[in-house]
Amino acid sequence: MAEKSFAIRLVTPAGKLLDGQATYASVPAHDGLIGFEANRAPIVFELGLGEMRVEFANDAKNAGGGSRSYLIEDGFGQMANNRLTVLTTKAWPAEEIDEPAAQAELAAAEARRSDSTKELEVLTRDRTRALAKVRLARAAAGRGV
Repeated sequence: MAEKSFAIRLVTPAGKLLDGQATYASVPAHDGLIGFEANRAPIVFELGLGEMRVEFANDAKNAGGGSRSYLIEDGFGQMANNRLTVLTTKAWPAEEIDEPAAQAELAAAEARRSDSTKELEVLTRDRTRALAKVRLARAAAGRGV
């Protein structure tokens, strides 16, 4: 593979969602986005909730390159030896997110109320996830994916 690309894998408990070559990836860490390019220094990091965007290398699997987005939630990532591995508890490819279902999920989350601090944290997380799903579904539809 070209020197300007790196191996990338996205794995959930349900199985592998992505195994390919990328030229760039933006991954939501628990404290903000981290960008990755080929030959980056090794790092292990905790994932957060948000969009993981991958720019693919132009190779046999990905003729013409292109990009793809995933909504990921929690887990860990590691970049070592020119390989980015993302182990996440949940992941949704953007093109598989149903916008009306995401809108319904958002409405349900916004309708819930809580007095408990713990429940408020869960509610905030549910709202954030639903908003991200709506945004990614709209973006995927806008790209014709």
